[in-house]
Order: sequence, then structure tokens, then C-alpha cells
Amino acid sequence: MHDTEPLVEARALSAGYGNQPVVRDLDLEVRPGEVVALLGPNGAGKTTTLRALSGELAPMAGEVRWLGDATSTPLHRRARQGLAYVGERAVFTRLDTADNLRVGRVATEQALELFPELEKRLRTGAGMLSGGEQQMLSLARALSRDPRLLLADELSLGLAPLVVDRLLRAVRESADRGLGALLVEQHVRKVLDIADRVYVLHRGGVAMAGTPKDLRGNLDAVESSYLARKSTYATD
Repeated sequence: MHDTEPLVEARALSAGYGNQPVVRDLDLEVRPGEVVALLGPNGAGKTTTLRALSGELAPMAGEVRWLGDATSTPLHRRARQGLAYVGERAVFTRLDTADNLRVGRVATEQALELFPELEKRLRTGAGMLSGGEQQMLSLARALSRDPRLLLADELSLGLAPLVVDRLLRAVRESADRGLGALLVEQHVRKVLDIADRVYVLHRGGVAMAGTPKDLRGNLDAVESSYLARKSTYATD
């Protein structure tokens, strides 16, 4: 289905902090037009993986390939080449919604096409927005710049189910227009509804990889074995 070259790849990647690797010998890839879910318990290495893929964290071993080439360039350079990274509610709380979009060099009209809910909040300070509105604003700033790749860390953390559906739908629609997306997500069943492929991390390595259909066939066992408990081997 997605036979184009990967946007980003990890090849035998090890990464961590100090002298302690958190992920080891990791292989994964994201191609244009697909949503890839990165699942695992707290401490499995999901955030570390995103940081290494984005350029925030240097590999200890192996390599990250971005747009076909091995790279060690920092995040700000990859961002100029089309990489977007969204964490938890990354907004400027002292600025209003409109100014947050302006600082992000985003056209307001394009952001409102993604999330019309923000129109009535354009002159509201971002710090006064609900958690869901803040995350819509963060995602709108990222997607409105038409990135090639989105790396998103826990878009739905602490949010109501309807808001989670809204955020994930926006990612899916952008992927249908060519975006590649790698999502760290706690709402396993919801993300399986929009994902094309899934990696399950456990103790710093890939425990499972496949399609949502593969996981759904044995989801209860997967959740109890890999997603329900905190790993003691690594930290995110």
C-alpha cells in the first residue's frame, strides 16, 4: 500500500541518557501517507525513540535515516526540511490563540480548517484554553505547515474521548493527503482505528510489529503482556 521510500528510519538504533541506553537495536520506519502507532508501557522507551528520530537525542549505536540519508542533524534543521514534533500541549500560554498561530508562522485560515473549534478562541489567552483546545492548537500549528512527517508524543494524554477522536481524525486526514505520522498513544483501541501499522515496544525493544488487524486478533493478550505494566528495565 505504501511503496514509497521511508521518510524516517531507525536501523539497529540504540539511544538513551548518559551511558545508559533506553532503546536497543531498534528497527522501524514511517512512510508517506501512513499512520504508525508506537505503543508500550510506561518506561518502554517510546519518548526516547521519538527524541532520537527527531534529532533531539543523538544515537549511541545504529543510525537514524531522514529522507533517505543517515543523519545526525539537530531537530531545528530537520524541522526546516518538513519534520514536525508535537508533545503535550506545547503552546505559549502568555499569548492568545491567534498569536500562537502567528508565532508558528501558520495561516489562521488553514488552522481553522483543521479545527474550526478554535475560531471563537482566537483572542483567548492560550493559558486559558482547555487541555483539549491547547492540544488542538499545538496540532494545528504543526499540521498547518504541511510537514512531511509528524512525530507526536501522547496527543491524547488526560483528554476526553471525544477530543481524542477529533485529534486522531485530523492526523488520519492529513496522512490521507500524504503526511507520514508516528504516534505514541495511550488510547490503544482508538489509535488502532486510524493506524496503518503498529510497533509495540517492551523493555527498550520491538516486541511486536504488524497491522492493527494483527493486534486486534489477540488484543487482550497483547495488552496484558506488553501494555499494562511498567517496565523496570528502561525509562521513557
